[in-house]
Amino acid sequence: MLAHLERTRTAYDTVAVDYARTLEGLMADSPADQAVLADFAAAVRSDGQAQVSGQVVDVGCGPGRITIHLHELGLPVRGIDLSPAMVAEARRRYPHLDFQVGCLTELDLPDASVAGLVAWYSIIHLPPGERPAAFAEFGRVLRPGGRLQFAFQVGDGPVEIEQAYGHRVSATAYRLDPDHIEQLLRAAGFTVLTRQVRGPIEPETTPQAYLLAGR
Repeated sequence: MLAHLERTRTAYDTVAVDYARTLEGLMADSPADQAVLADFAAAVRSDGQAQVSGQVVDVGCGPGRITIHLHELGLPVRGIDLSPAMVAEARRRYPHLDFQVGCLTELDLPDASVAGLVAWYSIIHLPPGERPAAFAEFGRVLRPGGRLQFAFQVGDGPVEIEQAYGHRVSATAYRLDPDHIEQLLRAAGFTVLTRQVRGPIEPETTPQAYLLAGR
């Protein structure tokens, strides 16, 4: 495993239980997130002309808080995460859903097999050189008419994380330029359908971006 993947996995393994406890119930207080995910769910169900059916995958699912929300929106969904501890926490909390350990740059999924893919703050750990390959991988597993939903912090460049959720960790997160991400999506064969940027809501310190793309 590449060194940055090991660092990221170790960091999330370390914080998994406290991360899940801290973010529990956060969706109820996040109307912007609710609206974005509701729009995504509606888009997955229809590409405007033909119905799109099939499974949705939450990549970088963590303890499953977005996965369960998508399930409650009526989507057949599974979660994939790099961190075994996060997957264990997700399985403990939502035993009726499917969670697996995996890497978003090498998804163990057949070509054109999923109707929707959510990367909710999970591309923030991708070094710049790995983003094109990851977006190509997303395109590989999405079927024609499928939808891809991103959420990420807006900015430019890496941030080194040494403390998180009461633990000492070592990980790198990248603040991302929406223009750059949109360019990469287009190069990977996606069409950007919706792009939103909102200001930070405490305790956030940066603007947040949402991009919905179609294949």
